[in-house]
Amino acid sequence: MFLEINNLTKKYEDKYAIKDISFSLDKGKFLCLLGPSGSGKSTILHSIGGFIKYEGDIILDGENLNKLSPEDRNVSTVFQSFGLFPHKSVKDNVSYGLKFHQKNLTKKQKENEVYSIIEKVGLKGYENKYPDELSGGEKQRVALARSLVIKPSLLLMDEPLSSLDRKLRESMQKEIRNIQKEFNITTVFVTHDQKEAFVMADEIIILKDGKISAMGKSDNLYNNPKNKFTLDFLGDKNIIGDFYVRPENIKIGNSGEEFVVKDMIFYGEVIELHIENANHKLKALILNRNLDIKIGDKVKAEYQLEKIS
Repeated sequence: MFLEINNLTKKYEDKYAIKDISFSLDKGKFLCLLGPSGSGKSTILHSIGGFIKYEGDIILDGENLNKLSPEDRNVSTVFQSFGLFPHKSVKDNVSYGLKFHQKNLTKKQKENEVYSIIEKVGLKGYENKYPDELSGGEKQRVALARSLVIKPSLLLMDEPLSSLDRKLRESMQKEIRNIQKEFNITTVFVTHDQKEAFVMADEIIILKDGKISAMGKSDNLYNNPKNKFTLDFLGDKNIIGDFYVRPENIKIGNSGEEFVVKDMIFYGEVIELHIENANHKLKALILNRNLDIKIGDKVKAEYQLEKIS
């Protein structure tokens, strides 16, 4: 494995931030660390980057990083705050990391590397602009370019899109994913947003209280949750005793159990139906196809319950 994390532990006084975290990641893969605030996501990331002391082993491409300082690890980090120098232009912000890395390059080679990476992140023509002249998405691209120009073995990203508005955030998710694939760079990305993880990740690790709750590919985690926390955290669900059904798996049609529509919420492409009978209250999602359904109508629903692990 390209990245190996073995029994990673961090304790503050008498409380564990993370405890006995172990996982591995193949070269070129995109991993999302997903979980609520305080679950240990950023602690893992900062340990890998060397920004905090920890117990356990972090091995990258066969090298144990434990005794290496952040600047000696071939790891680059994009933080939530962007961390751009306001008095430096885009090209100077991007080239800053080359002062400490790629020292064997000539001035001309460094300049070529900077202009090349600026073009690859879609900022050609912005080389002489300053951060206060850039949009949030453009600043994010500069931060990403600065991290990539040093050609790190591993890219770390700590909730870098959280300050962007929804539309720009969704656009940047796809752009970052495309850039990551183009560079084939192994990436660990921290987020608390399950949809963001689904869009971007090859693998997802779900964290709870400093421990791994579940790990795997997004579709398997969603369709086959291994525990109640994973079920609760990933998407919506209807709970019936020890069983559950996802709202999108309830089929409204001409057969099945009879319900009364108690509420309808319009979300554009989908409509959320709240249906009820003497036995159950359920939430169903149906595509917006101008269905002739209104509050108070009787509808029939078919669904299959899944056992909660």
